[in-house]
Amino acid sequence: MSFEVVSQARCFGGTQFVYRHASRETGTPMRVAVYVPPQAKDAKVPVVWFLSGLTCTEENFTVKAGAQRVASELGLILIAPDTSPRGEGVPDDPEGAYDLGLGAGFYVDATQEPWAKNYRMRSYIEHELPELIAENLPADMSRQGITGHSMGGHGALTIALRNPGRFKAVSAFAPIASPMNCPWGEKALSNYIGPDRSAWSEYDACALIESGARVPGLLVDQGTADGFLETQLKPQLLQASCAQAGIPLNLRMQDGYDHSYFFIATFIEDHLRWHAERLSR
Repeated sequence: MSFEVVSQARCFGGTQFVYRHASRETGTPMRVAVYVPPQAKDAKVPVVWFLSGLTCTEENFTVKAGAQRVASELGLILIAPDTSPRGEGVPDDPEGAYDLGLGAGFYVDATQEPWAKNYRMRSYIEHELPELIAENLPADMSRQGITGHSMGGHGALTIALRNPGRFKAVSAFAPIASPMNCPWGEKALSNYIGPDRSAWSEYDACALIESGARVPGLLVDQGTADGFLETQLKPQLLQASCAQAGIPLNLRMQDGYDHSYFFIATFIEDHLRWHAERLSR
């Protein structure tokens, strides 16, 4: 299986692509943005995944974060998938809410109807898309890092915790630290996974850590002016879980920053350099 090129543009000596492919997991066409740095002309290079948040597509990070300049310097492939399946017949929230359905896949494999057929973002990100990246791009899959924002921060943390050893670097921007303990998570998990809360734990970073999952360390940035901080994100829960488990966590509370891409654009260079240092070991 291969990618179809939707668009490509020269950028800081490399190329910013948007690809499309038919997904076996979601049963739909899927789009993914990929930045390939100039160093990839000569050898395979490390990969950093960025998982986006609620309402986003593959475009938000690609257009707003300003990550390509640093990725070009450091020689990193950037992978930015979409946040949910899309297309005719894909179910959406019947009330049109932004936090369920299209744009809100939560990086889970849904088990409940009407979501189970298409909403398989966990398997898409953990299995299908890495296979495609390895087959079609000059990517060194032995050197992968993962990060994400908000819902995507939740995705990055849980995917890394469920796949020990796959990611040499893990970070997040304003992640949903414990979906089992916030309105966004409770709504999504009850709809996608069902009422049995014990089945939710594999999609909750704090619960995974408490059950023994580990990563080498975490970098997390969180804005103090983020309107979702107290009700939805709750970084103190992640902090407590990491402290109990002995996982090194660098939680940086960034004064005055909100939940927007202005926040991400400000600190993306720090994260990419943090990833590159660990991927070069």
